[in-house]
Amino acid sequence: MGDTARDPVDHHRTTQPLAGETMKNTANAPGLILVAAGVVAFVIALASFALTRIGVGVGGLVVALLAAGAGTGWLTMEGRRVRQAERDSVAANHEVPRP
Repeated sequence: MGDTARDPVDHHRTTQPLAGETMKNTANAPGLILVAAGVVAFVIALASFALTRIGVGVGGLVVALLAAGAGTGWLTMEGRRVRQAERDSVAANHEVPRP
């Protein structure tokens, strides 16, 4: 198999360029939690509006928008960081074919 310390990616059997990223890279976890919190807050806001609790509904919508926006921003920045690391890895290992 050879030395895989510098390039641990199995380029011949990996079908997706970022396969397993979520499992190996836990830096996405805060973003995923924020998006989930936004969804929960949105459901609470909808239920509050259905029960004519307008104040709670508006508060829930504000929390939902803030949490979902922050989570989406986090995931976007982390995705950019991963893509940049991949570009750096490909540039450093230019003899290895990219899938």
